[in-house]
Amino acid sequence: MNILIIGATSGIGKALFEKYIIEGNRLGIVGRRKNLLDELYQQHPDNTFTFAADIIKQEEIEQAIHTLCTKLKHIDLAIVCSGTGNLNPSLDYALECPAIDTNVRGWTFVIDTLYNIFEQQGHGHLVAITSVGGLRGEPMAPAYSATKAYQINYMEALRKKAYKSDNRICVTDIRPGLVDTAMAKGDGLFWVMPVDKVADQIISAIRKKKSKVYVTKRWHYLAIINKNLPFNLYRLL
Repeated sequence: MNILIIGATSGIGKALFEKYIIEGNRLGIVGRRKNLLDELYQQHPDNTFTFAADIIKQEEIEQAIHTLCTKLKHIDLAIVCSGTGNLNPSLDYALECPAIDTNVRGWTFVIDTLYNIFEQQGHGHLVAITSVGGLRGEPMAPAYSATKAYQINYMEALRKKAYKSDNRICVTDIRPGLVDTAMAKGDGLFWVMPVDKVADQIISAIRKKKSKVYVTKRWHYLAIINKNLPFNLYRLL
C-alpha cells in the first residue's frame, strides 16, 4: 500500500509511520524538521520518501504533496496529522494565530488537495486526526477547540460529499483524547493515553474504514457525556 503522512516527525504521525513501514508499505512523509525526516529515512531507505515542508506555506506543502505522489505513483491512504494549539487563558491573540493558520488555513488546503487527488484517481482513503477537544469550547485553549470543531465539521462535509460521489473515496475522522505527546498540555491531565496504543487503534479504525472514531475507546464514552452535557453544568467544569 502507498501511504502519505502529513506531520510524520513526531507524536501520532511518527507512531503511525513506524507501524506502517514495518508492514512493508511504501510511505511518503512530510514534516517541518528535515533532520527528523532524515532520521526516519535512514532507518527505512528502501520504501520511504521524504519532503520537508510547513503546512502553513501553501506553495511548499503543495510541492511536497505532488512530489511524493509522483514518487509513489499513486496514493491509497493519506493521513493528515499536522496540528498545533496553545494554552491561552489570557486571550493573547499572538498565541491564537498559529492554531488558526495551521489547523484551519493550512489544514484546509492540504485536505482539499488530497481529496482532489483521490477524485482524479477515482479512489483513496483520506484520514484526518482531529480531536475530542473540538466537541466543546474550552476557555483554556479557545482557538484550539474552535479549530478542531472546524475540522470535525469539515470532515463530515467531505464524508457526505464522498458518499454522493461516483468515486471510491473513504473519509475517516480520528478524534483522539489526551495522548502522551507534546500536544498534551496543562496540569492535572487525566486519561492520557500512550501513543503506541493510540496508533494501534487508529490503524484498526482505518482498516475497518470507519467514518469517525474516538481513540482510545474509553474516550468515546467521555465524548458522549461531554457533548451532551448542558452548558449550565459544563461551565462548572
